[in-house]
Order: sequence, then C-alpha cells, then structure tokens
Amino acid sequence: MGTPIGNLGDLSARAVAALATADLICCEDTRRTRALLSALGVPTPRLVGIERHREATGAALAVERAARGERVAVVTDAGMPGVSDPGERVVRAAIDAGVAVTAVPGPSAAVTALVLAGLDVQRWCFEGFLPRSGARRRSRLRVVAADERPTVIYEAPTRIAATLGDLLAACGPERAVVLARELTKRHEEIWRGTLAAAAGWPAVGEPRGEWVAVVGGSPGRGEVCDDEIVHALRARLELGSRKRDAVAEVAASLGVPRRRVYDLAVREGAGGPAAGGR
Repeated sequence: MGTPIGNLGDLSARAVAALATADLICCEDTRRTRALLSALGVPTPRLVGIERHREATGAALAVERAARGERVAVVTDAGMPGVSDPGERVVRAAIDAGVAVTAVPGPSAAVTALVLAGLDVQRWCFEGFLPRSGARRRSRLRVVAADERPTVIYEAPTRIAATLGDLLAACGPERAVVLARELTKRHEEIWRGTLAAAAGWPAVGEPRGEWVAVVGGSPGRGEVCDDEIVHALRARLELGSRKRDAVAEVAASLGVPRRRVYDLAVREGAGGPAAGGR
C-alpha cells in the first residue's frame, strides 16, 4: 500500500484501516513504520524489514503467514512499494504461491512531479535511479535522450548535480527539465527550465531532500544540419566525454545515424570534435 511521501494527510482512510487490521507488516524501515503507526494511533503488530538484502526472507515469511489466513501489509518509507523501493519480491512470491494480492493506492513522487511539471505527460517513462556509473549508465542516458516521452528520474541530493551534467551532455542544452523535492511538504520546491540552466539553480547544490527530475521528451525534428551535429559534439567533448561516447550521445539526442556523426568527428580532425580523443 502507498504511504505518504511527505504530508501525513495524504494517507487514505482505506490505508489506515488496512494498517490497523494487519497481523504482519512488511516494511522498508521498521523505525519509520513504527513512527507512522504511532502518529496514526494504530497499535503496532509484528514488523518485518524488507530492505533490499532481507527482502527474500521477508517475502517467505509474508507468504507463510498469508497462507494461514492472516492479513499481511507491505509498505515502504514513502510512496508505493516496488517503485524504486522494496516490495516486488514479496508480491512475486505471493503470486507464485497462489496467495491473493491487492493494492491500496497511495501517493507517488513520480506521478506528483509529473502533474506539477507542466509538460505533455499523456505518455511518459519511469527510469527511477540511473545506474551509478559505467557503460550501463551511458546506455540509459542515451535511451533518455532519444525517447520522445518525458522521463522521470529519481536522484540523491549528493548526486543530482552530476546527473544533471550527464543529462546535459546526453540530451543537449535546450532540453526541458523540471526538478522537484520535498513534494507535498511545507517547503516543497519546483524548478522549471532547461538542462543548460538547471545547474545554476542554487538548491541543486544543497545536500538535503531526494530529487525527482522530469526530463522533457526528445522534440520532433526536421533535417539536422552538419553544423548542428558538430556543435553538439564539441559541447559534449568540452564537458569531458570521450569521442566514442560523444558520438553515441549526439546520434541519440539528434536522432541521426551514428556513422554520420562519426564521419563528421573524423572530418573535423584535431581542430574540432576529434580533439577529445577516445
């Protein structure tokens, strides 16, 4: 079931009733869930932690208890279980064991940010947390750059600046982005602009509050000229991308063949994009 992402008033009456009648609650952090139950005035049943390294054990216990006819609730610290949080293993184990599963809908940081974004979000993609580094991260950034749908990304406060820099290199300076944190709380903050301008928002450097970034979709394009490709290559190389990565990023963000971008990089030689090396 969904739990508040900030404002306790967002918890539904149905969710409160489900917590109050649960024989067992599987939760991400027992301390956080105990505090939530205390705030609601709900007696605390047995709590079982299902953080990532203990989710399999918690899932087995949840299925065992539910199979005996007990009521088992699954919650995380905030938002919906299984959405960039533990919970999917418990659901999968219950389904595999033939145990009935239902959902109590609740708050979601992704949907809340989308509603506030002011972008065309009739179709959208949820990326969650990007891989932290390496080829998998570069691959996912290229997918985000090429997708015509807005993409929702979660990020920690200590990594948001680096991620915005990587998004800038992959998507280009004019791509729209909406940044949100402290959603539903008193000090909720929303910023709207371009990736080029996002790094200049002072709040980005503050080490507090998990971020939600809604990156605008890749715009539809007519014919892309060589000068635009060369400019995009130079911009990425100046940000520190290797030539090979810059070629892939530009091809994805502009929707042009990688071979064309590579040929332009070679043609420019040492005085242009190829100066970044491999």
